[in-house]
Amino acid sequence: MLDGRRILITGVLDRHSIAFATAARAQELGAQVLLTGFGRTRRMTERAAGQLPERVDVLELDVNSVANIEQVRVELQGRWGALDGLLHAVAYAPADALGGGFLDTPVESAVTAYQTSAFSLKALVAGLLPLLEAAPGAGVVGLDFDARMAWPSYDWMGVAKAALEAVSRYLARELGPRAVRVNLVSAGPLATLAAGGIPGFSQLAEVWSQTAPLAWDVEDPGPVADAACFLLSPLARAITGEIVHVDGGYHAMGCPSPSGNGAPAAIGAAPAEAPSPKGPPAAIGVRR
Repeated sequence: MLDGRRILITGVLDRHSIAFATAARAQELGAQVLLTGFGRTRRMTERAAGQLPERVDVLELDVNSVANIEQVRVELQGRWGALDGLLHAVAYAPADALGGGFLDTPVESAVTAYQTSAFSLKALVAGLLPLLEAAPGAGVVGLDFDARMAWPSYDWMGVAKAALEAVSRYLARELGPRAVRVNLVSAGPLATLAAGGIPGFSQLAEVWSQTAPLAWDVEDPGPVADAACFLLSPLARAITGEIVHVDGGYHAMGCPSPSGNGAPAAIGAAPAEAPSPKGPPAAIGVRR
């Protein structure tokens, strides 16, 4: 399905992340893969890279640096000359933008969450666009958490994810004529490294299992990785501007089934994505 396709994957922290599962699955499907890391988390990414089916290189990437994105473009131009796929799996929010203090969050923290978690998709795609255009049918996939509703404690990361969804639609509009597709995968809660630092994760997982009509395993990022690989593949050649929910069907339900174990408890936030270089995992807001 991905035989010979060249894919850049951001956001790998360890082998439990969605980005890692996507990289591993992409390799199994025949893709060539490169990872990115930055700052103090890059060493973690390099360790994870050694656990993939085929070891890969890790490029330095700060998604908030235009100059650094250009360096990555030059590196990829020399290695591959074109880019068939890109996984955007980076998000960050300062601690004061999460955890229930929505009304007290300073504008600087809200802007940081937006820039790293949403605008960075545009910045990265725009910076790598010559390589994506050189591979007709190229696909961009971002990792999302359903932004149609407000989540307890999710606060400005939820706002940033709503922005990410809008950014992806506008990118799809702009890049469709250039034969580049842009889609998101909205996943259910998964037990990533950063999820351990988010209040209420265990309650969220419990409510999810009560409500989702399909079984949902918080320890298994495989279904999300499979969906991402599909969207990166030629099989999704006519799909763009889409948000694919891989959450056991939770997004389509109104409340837990009467057969569940009880009413939803107060929940915290969604599991976390790979942090930007600006903060440790405990301070981040969304996935993977």
